[in-house]
Amino acid sequence: MGNKKKIVLAEDNSVLSLLLKFRLEKEGYELLVAIDGKQAIELIEEHKPELILTDIMMPFVSGLEVISHVRNKLNLQTPVIVFSSAGQEEIVLKAFDLGATDFMSKPLSPHELVIRVKRLLV
Repeated sequence: MGNKKKIVLAEDNSVLSLLLKFRLEKEGYELLVAIDGKQAIELIEEHKPELILTDIMMPFVSGLEVISHVRNKLNLQTPVIVFSSAGQEEIVLKAFDLGATDFMSKPLSPHELVIRVKRLLV
């Protein structure tokens, strides 16, 4: 059973992160939850997840910095799905510039997230 695919989820809203963790664990993924970008980077370096889910706006280290770190410092091609509230188009474009794989706007649909995660973790 040790072959569960690992996902790092970086989200500072604990209610949302618990909901997403529950939903994705039900689908058989192993979730490592970070409450900010700094913690996310530590989890990514330690666990080398198959997928990264990150909110863009977080305290200390933003989702953009997480993407940049993964792509430039760690040189990983790990897929990254970013979350962002509406009205942040230029930030989303910057996320894609930095190497984000996919984008979802908040409020998130957990069901849609599961579909996108499955598509990336075939």
